[in-house]
Amino acid sequence: MFPPSSAWAALPLVFATPAFAQEGPPQEDRVAGFIAVGPGATPEYDGADTLRVIPFVAGDVRWNGLEVQVRGLGGRVDVASDLRLAFGPVVNIRLGRDDVDGPVGDLADIDAAIELGGFIAYRFGGGRDGQGALTSELSVLQDVSDSHDGLLATAGVSYAAVRRRSLALDFDLRATWVDEDYSVTYLGVDAVGAAASGLPEYRPGSGVRDIGVGLNAAYWFTPRLGLVGRAGASYLLDEAADSPIVEEGDRWQPTVGLALAYRF
Repeated sequence: MFPPSSAWAALPLVFATPAFAQEGPPQEDRVAGFIAVGPGATPEYDGADTLRVIPFVAGDVRWNGLEVQVRGLGGRVDVASDLRLAFGPVVNIRLGRDDVDGPVGDLADIDAAIELGGFIAYRFGGGRDGQGALTSELSVLQDVSDSHDGLLATAGVSYAAVRRRSLALDFDLRATWVDEDYSVTYLGVDAVGAAASGLPEYRPGSGVRDIGVGLNAAYWFTPRLGLVGRAGASYLLDEAADSPIVEEGDRWQPTVGLALAYRF
């Protein structure tokens, strides 16, 4: 957990465990973590059937009980200092919708949004390195930039299938609920937009926007260098799926990314 403009925000907490970030248990008296940068691809907008290239960025920096996590165009701070429980503030930048081909391109442009909120997660089972752990997570974000003025809540669960010195694999499942303000902004068609685009008027309400699945992987060539990747897809539901914007595009919303990683 991942909408098109924040496709990497849903990378689960397992990327922050010692198996990914460093060799051995975390040490409170030094800075430790990893950073990964590379290309990614995600739908141009909610409901699009075309992709755009965006940066695929992931990173964790731990120091003195705090952990800063960066995922794509967003980031969060885990203030819990606990191997099981994590919580803290979240910030995300959601890219806008403009310069789009077809009828959707005749609708009003949407500016990029800045969203603020928080998250809480808890890990069940697994050893210190996270092998076999099941992690549940909830995040809530509110637009503070007057772009969509909406509220989103994403619930997810991830499973740490493999934790080895050089290889880690995770699977995740998630669902996102959005309020009416978000739905109307990204999936609605008003009278002016209908006249300009030929699409029928449509005003969706609040509800579950999508469900999604994903695979996260990391492979370390050396103790310092490796590759981090993600492949996932979400499926639009209910009123989101009924939008004329989605009917012009696709209910399936894939995301992929591959990055060179360095851990320290």
